[in-house]
Amino acid sequence: MALNIADLFEHAADAFPERVAIACGERSATYADLERRANRLAHHLAGQGFGPGDHIGLYSRNSIEAIETILAAYKLRAVVINVNYRYVENELRYLFDDADLAAVVHERRFAPLVDAVVPHTPTVRHRLVVADGTDTAFDGTAYEEALAGGSDARDFPERSGDDLYILFTGGTTGKPKGVMWRHEDVWRVLGGGIDFVTGEALPDEWEQSRRGADSPGMTRLACAPLIHGAAQWAALAALFGGDTVVLMPQFDPHEVWRAVARHQVRVLTIVGDAMARPLIEAYERGGYDASSLVAISSHAALFSRSVKDQYLAALPNVVLTDAIGSSESGFNGLAMVVKGAPQSGGGPTVRGGPDTVVIGEDDRPVAPGQVGRLARGGHVPLGYYKDPEKSATIFVEIDGARHVVPGDYARLEEDGSITLLGRGNVSINTAGEKVFPEEVEAALKSHPDVFDALVVGVPDERLGQRVAALVQPRSGTTIDFAALDAHVRTQVAGYKTPRSLWVVDQVGRAPSAKPDYRWAKEYTSTHVPTWQATAGGTHAQLSV
Repeated sequence: MALNIADLFEHAADAFPERVAIACGERSATYADLERRANRLAHHLAGQGFGPGDHIGLYSRNSIEAIETILAAYKLRAVVINVNYRYVENELRYLFDDADLAAVVHERRFAPLVDAVVPHTPTVRHRLVVADGTDTAFDGTAYEEALAGGSDARDFPERSGDDLYILFTGGTTGKPKGVMWRHEDVWRVLGGGIDFVTGEALPDEWEQSRRGADSPGMTRLACAPLIHGAAQWAALAALFGGDTVVLMPQFDPHEVWRAVARHQVRVLTIVGDAMARPLIEAYERGGYDASSLVAISSHAALFSRSVKDQYLAALPNVVLTDAIGSSESGFNGLAMVVKGAPQSGGGPTVRGGPDTVVIGEDDRPVAPGQVGRLARGGHVPLGYYKDPEKSATIFVEIDGARHVVPGDYARLEEDGSITLLGRGNVSINTAGEKVFPEEVEAALKSHPDVFDALVVGVPDERLGQRVAALVQPRSGTTIDFAALDAHVRTQVAGYKTPRSLWVVDQVGRAPSAKPDYRWAKEYTSTHVPTWQATAGGTHAQLSV
């Protein structure tokens, strides 16, 4: 039984070849189109000497070609490496080298950066360049020319569930790291191989395509870029089951709603507040038709109570779900968000997925009401690529079973549910108290004049660290700092309230919409605060 990404897609392509698989911009492709073109690309790569274990960099915004590249690489038992398209030259040099790229498939607009980086990455021996409407000069082979010379045949060697999948983390708190998974394991925890709601494992590799053949399929729009695991797996799981995936070349909230109406999207997948808030406010201003929507699902970033309330008020018939997980752990839990239901501060409160537990410092499960680290057993990754020392730090053994512990802190509630608090490596230690940024960010964003916010710790002689916030005001508003401070104190304990505030034009985020805490740290270290609490509890505005 080959529980392999390429095999799972091929079963779907055989079951419903004429069904639309992908739509992006003005273009679309059926399952048969996607299968044929992925085969051609795979044959081209094989003809260039690429095969099992070779690392193929994908340096592209969302496109049909990006999906073709992912499928083609796995057909050859090669490994796709996600390349962040916002990286500058030094960051690309690090990633190309650390990932041992053998080939790069990139959009034409990125040719100058690839030209600068490839001479420093001798492992790269082939480039494929995707047309994107720009006329930038490039070295390498034009993507469509490569496909024109390839074969449509599906005549590749047998594949395995042990084949390697690698997902590079965003590097928002440090250097990006490649998380290694077996295909079967990552499919089980992210691709639908274990039902997210029931926790039941699918019996075999054909179950998703069988179910898809028994239904007309639905249309799903994934807002995030494919360089992010949430978008990759939203797309792949949909393709395994016969759904149509709508992709956006870049995130634009108004374009998302136009695509929802044009394609009659049923399920919209987002990444936390950074996408959710501009989307709901665009919907409220634009008068868009969202009558086709039945569900909106947020993954992998804070989806705060105030923003959920906006959705529940504007779209009362749409089911909201909030999922937690990470590149290292896959799916950890899911919550159905209902209007009027109590919600805790900070991250979501979810029902844990199979094998999800909260453990204390002794690596044992905590009691209800206690805070600990989130851990998950069962299907877990192999570790970090080329970093055995770091890999060793994220695994523990609980009752004889290997568990991954990526660093998320959570509280086990009395009813057995789990409230996510945040990553330990961005938590703030202020006068001996631990503060999780996500909880304070949610409190800040619940104020009507705040559009977005990030919270970090900055050095403090007395406290060790003090809580600091970078705040993006809502358009046309001016922040009343005293009022904001008073508001936040009604949401969180006094020691968690920001003592320094910077007003910024735009909060720094990755293309995936995840917070960029490195940017926030650099900004606070090089700019004078706009407002700061002073000794004795008074406050001062320092800059405008």
